[in-house]
Amino acid sequence: MKTKYFIVATFLGALSLTGCEDYLTVSNTTNPNQETFFDSDEAIDQATAPLYNYVWSNFNEKFYYGMGDGRGNNITAQWSSYIYPYTNMNETSLSEGLDGAWGSLYSVVAQSNNTINNIINYSTSAVTEEAKYQGIAEARFMRGVAYWYLGSLWGTAILYTNTSDLVNNYVVPPHRCTDVMEFAIRDLEYAAYHLPENPSAKGRVTKYSAMGMLSRVYLSMAGLTTDGAYNGSNIATDPNRGQRNTYYLDLTRKAALKVISESSYGLMDNYADLFKYENNNCKEALFQLQWLTGSTDAIGWGCNQAITAFMGWSTMVSDGTNWGGAVYASWNLFSSYETQDVIRRNATVASYGVHYPEMNVKGGGYTYGVTENAASGGCNIKKYVHGTLDDNGVSYKQSSGLNTHMLRMAEVYLNLAEAILGNNNSTTDAVALNYFNQVRNRAGMPSKTALTYQDIHYERRIELALEGQYWYDLVRRAYYQQQEVVNYMNNQSRNAPYNRNEDTGVYEISESYVAPGAGVATATERSMTLPISDVDQNKNHYLKTNSNGVIETVAYEFGDKEVNTDTLY
Repeated sequence: MKTKYFIVATFLGALSLTGCEDYLTVSNTTNPNQETFFDSDEAIDQATAPLYNYVWSNFNEKFYYGMGDGRGNNITAQWSSYIYPYTNMNETSLSEGLDGAWGSLYSVVAQSNNTINNIINYSTSAVTEEAKYQGIAEARFMRGVAYWYLGSLWGTAILYTNTSDLVNNYVVPPHRCTDVMEFAIRDLEYAAYHLPENPSAKGRVTKYSAMGMLSRVYLSMAGLTTDGAYNGSNIATDPNRGQRNTYYLDLTRKAALKVISESSYGLMDNYADLFKYENNNCKEALFQLQWLTGSTDAIGWGCNQAITAFMGWSTMVSDGTNWGGAVYASWNLFSSYETQDVIRRNATVASYGVHYPEMNVKGGGYTYGVTENAASGGCNIKKYVHGTLDDNGVSYKQSSGLNTHMLRMAEVYLNLAEAILGNNNSTTDAVALNYFNQVRNRAGMPSKTALTYQDIHYERRIELALEGQYWYDLVRRAYYQQQEVVNYMNNQSRNAPYNRNEDTGVYEISESYVAPGAGVATATERSMTLPISDVDQNKNHYLKTNSNGVIETVAYEFGDKEVNTDTLY
């Protein structure tokens, strides 16, 4: 399969570059022989392969964790300009990374559109109907995920299904957040209906990948709407109402239970094994970005896993380029770990005395702070750092070989628990407790006998830390408990320095720390969305804010639903 990815990337030429820098200049650069390319089922597979890596490259490299964890304050990185503006909540439309992230997500949308339309328009009679539906479903899965990110981050997006239409007329108004979520839901429901139950090849998404992703997006929609299925008019207007739409909470429950009861996906036995190369596409991975292994000289740029270069803190733990020496787990995250939560902490954050046998293998392993001096500003990040080429045979400079977790089974279990909790203060529901406790027990944590939102909040944060998800958890909560989230963000000890007390062996926050932290702004309701890049605002005046600081949006005209939820569930 990886050979096929490389072949198709070469065959389609500029595919990986389209839309990565600026969604407004995106164009259909699919191979000029597209009329004859789609002549077999294998050709469909080749056409969808780059949707698993190339188009996500810019998003993955920095914004995946820079926003997903930096904004949520899982990361402190005061020298990294692609992280600290978001941690400090003082980003502007000129901040580094905004145009890249916006453009990268629209690259996913644009190339998904191209793939869908090319399959429809150019498939020959030699292509089976099953292959066509599956190829379209894979592309719609990717497009739906990209739109969920766009809607969650910016609170708006431009919805479109034909890339050439936008190129010819890109000065168009963006759509409402609820419409963006509905668009994503329809894409994912289509994918859930048409994708196979088992991956057609290693790493490919399935109907259960789509249902698992739906369990996430339904939770977002539950906070954005009032009652019943979305109809364009049941948009919630009070972000502090404290209630969610039970229709979408129920759909979350149904989608999660479908994945749990019908699929072959499940939890890995050992948490740390999730972040090892040999476990790429493991049984817990419902959706991973698929990166090629090898040096960038051999495989090129855009299909390489570069996260490790930004997390690795020395040449003993990752190859060549290491920019992670001053990238730390925040004090707020590190101090949040419960005393018994050692398994997940050690797999996520490198603290003094923790031994990692998979790194510095020839030297007998790597002990943080002993093999080399520990970091001087906190604890470095271990997740996505798995050693050098000598250690594992696959890591190269800016190309570690690790896949990126985008959705795994543990999240589906927690989505289920959250949906069952619903609008209640607590629950003792046996199903919710069963799957919630499976996640905890895997980490060596004791079972709970009742669940509250705070229990789920802790579990989601710790289980998925440094996997680019925490900020979106906060955004989703802010759809109906906004002031609570704003208050929380203003009391997270952002940019707090901390270090190990050599006398006690305990990590402590610096006595000189004064809240809110160096350079940290006060969070407000406007902190829940990002400004659109100045580059894109200047090209499309509809993306500028009005005198009230708000981007004016329009409704999207939906047709009839293609997939009925009763059919899915």
